[in-house]
Amino acid sequence: MATRHQARTAVVGLLYAYDLGNENIANFSDEILEEDKIRNKQREFSHTLFDGTIENLVMIDAEIDKHLTDWDYDGIGKVEKAILRLGAYEILVAKTDKAIIINEAVELAKKLADEKSPQFINGVLDALDKSVAESEVEETSVTEEKE
Repeated sequence: MATRHQARTAVVGLLYAYDLGNENIANFSDEILEEDKIRNKQREFSHTLFDGTIENLVMIDAEIDKHLTDWDYDGIGKVEKAILRLGAYEILVAKTDKAIIINEAVELAKKLADEKSPQFINGVLDALDKSVAESEVEETSVTEEKE
């Protein structure tokens, strides 16, 4: 049985293909996931991650871009972009535990990208996570003041 890490690895591949211009990759996702032996619950998990990332892509890209320092969004490698998009989706939308997501993203970068990518991805997702945490604190304060 495939692990969530293997499912995320496959999703990064799907997002990479999508970014290369293969917008119909979703039509072949079951075959690709089957090749990687990703089945049942992990396949559902993979589809949720991929579909959710694509559905929220404009918002995700804008949030990533806000947290880039000394980088142009278009200058980021496609593998790194796929990893960042998946991590940002899980932090912003899926609300998965941030420590798990950042660790997973760093591990994916070590495995799939160049040697400087893990540190870069860690920095961007950590900044994104801190910004989300700050906005959640602000929302809580505003809600408490209204009551």
